[in-house]
Amino acid sequence: MLKNFPNHPRVSLKIAAGSIVALSAAFAAAQPQTPTSTPATIESAIKLLPQPRELRDETPLRLTGGIRIIVEGRDPADLFAGKDLRDSLKDRAIATQEAGSTRRSSPSVELMRLSSPTSRQLLDHAKLTFDEAMKPEGYVIVPSTNGLTVIAATAEGVFYGAQTVKQLIVGSGPTAVLYPATIRDWPAMRYRGMDDDLSRGPVPTLAFQKQQVRTFAAYKLNVYSPYFENTYRYDSNPLPAAPDGAMTRADYTELAHYAEQFHVIIVPEQEAFGHLHNVLIQEKYADLAETPHGSVLAPGNAAALPLIKQWFTELAAVTPGPFMHIGGDETFELGKGKTHDEVQQRGLGPVYIDFIKQISTELKPLNKRILFWGDVAMNEPKLVPLLPKEMIAVPWTYEPDPKGFDRYIQPFSQAGMETWVAPGVSNWSRIYPDNNIALPNIQGFIRDGQRLGSTGALTTAWNDDGEGLFNQDWYGVLFAATASWQPGESSIPRFQQSYGEVFHDDATGSIDEAQRELMAAHALLASVNESDANDSLFWLDPWSVDGQAAAIKLRPILHDLRLHAERALELISKAQASQPLREPDVIAAMELGARRIDAVGLKFQFSDEIIDGYAKAMKASGATATRKDVDSFFYGITDTNGRCQDLRNAYSLTRDLYEQAWLKENRPFWLHNVLARYDLAIQLWTKRGYQFAEAQSQWHREHTLPTPAALGLPAAH
Repeated sequence: MLKNFPNHPRVSLKIAAGSIVALSAAFAAAQPQTPTSTPATIESAIKLLPQPRELRDETPLRLTGGIRIIVEGRDPADLFAGKDLRDSLKDRAIATQEAGSTRRSSPSVELMRLSSPTSRQLLDHAKLTFDEAMKPEGYVIVPSTNGLTVIAATAEGVFYGAQTVKQLIVGSGPTAVLYPATIRDWPAMRYRGMDDDLSRGPVPTLAFQKQQVRTFAAYKLNVYSPYFENTYRYDSNPLPAAPDGAMTRADYTELAHYAEQFHVIIVPEQEAFGHLHNVLIQEKYADLAETPHGSVLAPGNAAALPLIKQWFTELAAVTPGPFMHIGGDETFELGKGKTHDEVQQRGLGPVYIDFIKQISTELKPLNKRILFWGDVAMNEPKLVPLLPKEMIAVPWTYEPDPKGFDRYIQPFSQAGMETWVAPGVSNWSRIYPDNNIALPNIQGFIRDGQRLGSTGALTTAWNDDGEGLFNQDWYGVLFAATASWQPGESSIPRFQQSYGEVFHDDATGSIDEAQRELMAAHALLASVNESDANDSLFWLDPWSVDGQAAAIKLRPILHDLRLHAERALELISKAQASQPLREPDVIAAMELGARRIDAVGLKFQFSDEIIDGYAKAMKASGATATRKDVDSFFYGITDTNGRCQDLRNAYSLTRDLYEQAWLKENRPFWLHNVLARYDLAIQLWTKRGYQFAEAQSQWHREHTLPTPAALGLPAAH
């Protein structure tokens, strides 16, 4: 069947017609796979994210004349799923016809419920079962004579089946093809989501948050948790929220209702214990702090619980979903101020646990399940059983762990509490997310969470340095979506071979290779620098004391580091030249990451070359030296193509690209705090260029040069 499509991007010639890929037993067995089972290693002719549990591929159908989208019945949710599918295909210039179209020759996609007599006939004919485990969110896709049918028991199942159909339609315009596969699929975890930091710099626009919701849903994530410290404008307590630097009630309400259509639950996270510095610096709330203008609420303060209740009462009123998140992590200041004596007497754990219990009791009338971070309580396993059983513990850790992740989960699961695991995309304070860390962390933590009965995965993205761009995080986000839907341990190599084609429609494989090049650059930095590709390397002055210490470690790898970054840029360009790519803003953010990594290598290389060039100018500036002898070295330091100008230009270019990328997703709020760092770096190398030009002029006038120290130069290495 594949001989007519030998070069199609989603086709592997390793699989023959009618072959079956099954992550459980054969269809005939039709036994539901438990969430804790481990999938077999598979090869599929079709690249899908997440990979369905059971898949059999059929002969591709060309969509030269478009495709008919049919929704059986008039259920509003199913009609929306059909509309969403049509809108997606329209964006790809694929014509669609309604059910009543006279063009019957066009392939069709029909969405129907399991309760339909037609669906039962189709399942019986295909010898497929729809097991009990599949009913909440699962679906079956059955090929028909000229297309396929999606069958599901619920609106969620119909919607997720339609999302898989989007990936079964490959390409764009009249050259697109449909792969009418036979699929049985259902999730391993009930809740699959992202926790997005809105409180350390970037605050996304409502339009971008809607885009996030659509994309999350397309890859079967069903939870979005916006993280607030002071970035929700409460009607009762508006003071901490900056103008245009916070979500309003109207924003949040619109987003929550928008997300419902896509079966995405909004879980608001308002920190209610620690991480409240931007609230507690307001004098109105200063007395609530454990330490003066600190970050942690002091348990025992009579005004603390009423403030928390006000916050969450307002959020609950506009939150249709069943969950709210109180944070509760990293309460480092607890016991160092107002509770010092109590902590000394009773211990840190009891004071912490008691306050979490008090918050839970205060919020009980809101009738929401309360989530909290598990990092503090896990260190007091004997006290965990004292927590209300209806709370949901969210253990988190962000590093790969060859020993596994049981110790983060078991203090809560053994106490009878529901758990969601929280890996991370390793984006915080990074030049670009470190997927060498993120992918195995996500893989292992979600695998162990499934085995230990965790019902959810809440993967995190943090913006500790205030510079994070969510469009750089999608690689980790999509792997988390894959790992939380698929049972057992998800394959990193398989994901890496599918991402570019599925997410960007890249037929060349170049985007996947570019991501691997950036991972290789990270690995090089990690081999010599304990902070890896920390953002501080991008801003570090290479002639400072810290900069010189870093330079000693980095010099052996700078050549290869730059080659990896530049190879990534070439691969991105190759993919863009081959065909229009989907998600162009994500590609632009990836390119920015590669340029920033390259700029780190360039900065340390060129700063050394300036030091060496000036030492040679000093050596050449003897009594018999000619102007030409000395100027030849200065031309490489400060001139049209001088190293100082090159470094200025590198920061100027990345500044422009960064500003463009920021405004694609975020409000202007906070942007100037980041651009100021670019401006200072541009000014630094501009000023140094002038200083060297003045030194050159001094030699022309006086035949003397300033000492290296007078110009801020360290000793030649």
